[in-house]
Amino acid sequence: QVQLVESGGGLVQAGGSLRLSCAASGRAFSTYPMGWFRQAPGKEREFVAGFRWSGDSTYYADSVKGRFAISGDNAKNTVYLQMNSLKPEDTAVYYCAAGKTAGWPNWHITRKYDYWGQGTQVTVSS
Repeated sequence: QVQLVESGGGLVQAGGSLRLSCAASGRAFSTYPMGWFRQAPGKEREFVAGFRWSGDSTYYADSVKGRFAISGDNAKNTVYLQMNSLKPEDTAVYYCAAGKTAGWPNWHITRKYDYWGQGTQVTVSS
């Protein structure tokens, strides 16, 4: 079992930055590819960024490339999502997820993730 707890959401003006954190615990979580997803009201949950603990490899949705950065700190068992140049369309609830069969080419497939956090709200005002 893996437990995931997100934090760091909030209200920010367009062009601003936020850093989300996902604290992971439980058995063997460091062997699981990790992903950040988001879900805006009335829309489907969509993939944002992915991270592998081994080799620190990363993968991004086209909509956030160059603006967002995902990283991990093994010592703190935490995955981060640094979000820069935020836009109103980035407004959503952001979720951290972990899944044995996630990772390339399945980063964006929600059913490949076995564990999910409770989500944290990010609101970007124009």
